[in-house]
Amino acid sequence: MHYGWVVVWLTFIAVLVAAGVRSITGVIMVPLEQEFEWSRSAVSFAFAINLILYGFSGPFIAVGMNRLGIRKMMAYAMGLLVIAMLISLFMTQIWQLHIIWGVFIGIGCGVFLTVLSAHVANNWFEKRRGFVLGLLMASTAAGQVIFLPLLSYLTETYTWRIGMSVFIVLGIVMIPLILLWIKDTPAEKGLLPFGAVQKEAKPALNQKNPIVTSFEVLWVGLRSTPFWLLSISFFICGLSTVGLISTHFIPASAHHGIPEVHAASLLAFMGIFNIIGTMLSGWLSDRFDNRWLLFWYYGLRGLSLLILPYALETNSYAMLIGFAVFYGLDWIATVPPTIRLASDYFGKDRGVIIYGWVFAAHQVGAGVAAFLGGYFYEVFHSYTLTFLSAGILCILATLFVLRVKKIEKIVPTTEENAG
Repeated sequence: MHYGWVVVWLTFIAVLVAAGVRSITGVIMVPLEQEFEWSRSAVSFAFAINLILYGFSGPFIAVGMNRLGIRKMMAYAMGLLVIAMLISLFMTQIWQLHIIWGVFIGIGCGVFLTVLSAHVANNWFEKRRGFVLGLLMASTAAGQVIFLPLLSYLTETYTWRIGMSVFIVLGIVMIPLILLWIKDTPAEKGLLPFGAVQKEAKPALNQKNPIVTSFEVLWVGLRSTPFWLLSISFFICGLSTVGLISTHFIPASAHHGIPEVHAASLLAFMGIFNIIGTMLSGWLSDRFDNRWLLFWYYGLRGLSLLILPYALETNSYAMLIGFAVFYGLDWIATVPPTIRLASDYFGKDRGVIIYGWVFAAHQVGAGVAAFLGGYFYEVFHSYTLTFLSAGILCILATLFVLRVKKIEKIVPTTEENAG
């Protein structure tokens, strides 16, 4: 077996743990309100900081991985998550929630949930790259399947601190596994990337200052139409998924009388189909036009969000299960085609950094939805307007992704080719 698959599966587990940490937010929102008497908008603001910060860390993490390597970045980030969660067990003030969950856990999650999957796929695989991307992105969904029902049960039966302790233990276990088994490049094992027939030259980007390189690549993106089209559509993607459903689906269900454990189970059930949809999307992205894949993903997601308020108001479990299946298949399916388009237009090495900036737009959208979902709930005492607005924006995103096909591919400069 090619060692790249060892790296992939260990990365899968590490991302799964980080995604589980991120999924805690939907479970602990109501308990934090009840224990500390914090408003929903104040708690939502902490999670909005988290989403935006780990999104904007993506481009710098991409260059940092080029320079420091995957192994060190993963080990440092997992250590940061463990320390932050330990400290959060003793927090008593809302500003502490903002710093711990907004800043520290935002940066820690950013290493695993932004560009890591693209970096591993590009470094270790020449063939099956789309499948590997789909597999690794599916691990974020697997985190829901495995952890959400357990977290919800522990939180409801005992306290949110017991649920968080599960991830502290998992993080401690993962650190030595990462240090022992993760390798930065196939060359460390005397191998070529899976499916490669010749060795590639080391990119010049690796030797530059990470911050300078990140902004240089951003400047290239800002001057190109594909970057803006992908960024706007991915902004809507983040707004309609992580910021909205991950953060507010359980509180919205509770508002309509659905027990928290049942809502968490629905979200976990959604995660099962998320895994299937993401892996299938990775397979499809190797074979079909990625622009049309994104068109269907955004359009179908928009329709499902337009139906969700009615399903919640009528308390129809049949409709909610249907939503979980339909929406789950589509949740992270947008990621493999978006990464492939970024790499196609900007090159393999620069494309990962471009994707980091595009993902930053995704997380801005997620942060907007996380905060406004809580704010609109306080104003209107309902999530209906939030869900309907997200659905309409998803349908609008179909127009942006189709426009990408009219843009010519960006080719590296002579200087970059020489490097």
